[in-house]
Amino acid sequence: MEPDAVLVRGMRADDLDAVLAIQLACYGAGFVEDGALIARRLCAAPHTGWVVEHRGGVRAYLAGYPSVAGKLTPLHGEFEVAQRPDSLYLHDLAVDPGASGLGLGPQLVRHAWAHALQAGWRHSTLVSVQSSVGFWQRQGYEATLPDGPGQQARLATYPGESVYMIRRLD
Repeated sequence: MEPDAVLVRGMRADDLDAVLAIQLACYGAGFVEDGALIARRLCAAPHTGWVVEHRGGVRAYLAGYPSVAGKLTPLHGEFEVAQRPDSLYLHDLAVDPGASGLGLGPQLVRHAWAHALQAGWRHSTLVSVQSSVGFWQRQGYEATLPDGPGQQARLATYPGESVYMIRRLD
């Protein structure tokens, strides 16, 4: 791979140290999720986690899972992979601060959408945190209320302002 080339690939267990380092660099203490939880999530949804390699290392990651619109994962919660998904839930997108400005976040999101469309899922959903609503709106997401019992309580597990968002893919 050329030094400035960008490679998006599936996340692997051996990426965990890099993912944790990026998470720590990007989030406040209230958002950092432990390595054992991330490893369990990767096992639960092995085909919906990706990393970006650039200049010899992992510079960004995106962790998601097959879900249904209106349902979200609480912070520090296990991924509850839907039996009949209609959505790709994007739980965590982070870019190493040293790689900001390279467009790695939007590139990962577009890669995830392509996967979701190939799987036949109609939506992508997420919880926007840390004042990221503008970023997600630029990606085509709109704020909405989560559906179903307990979903508002799950949203409340995120510190600060958190907004449930959805984007139609087809």
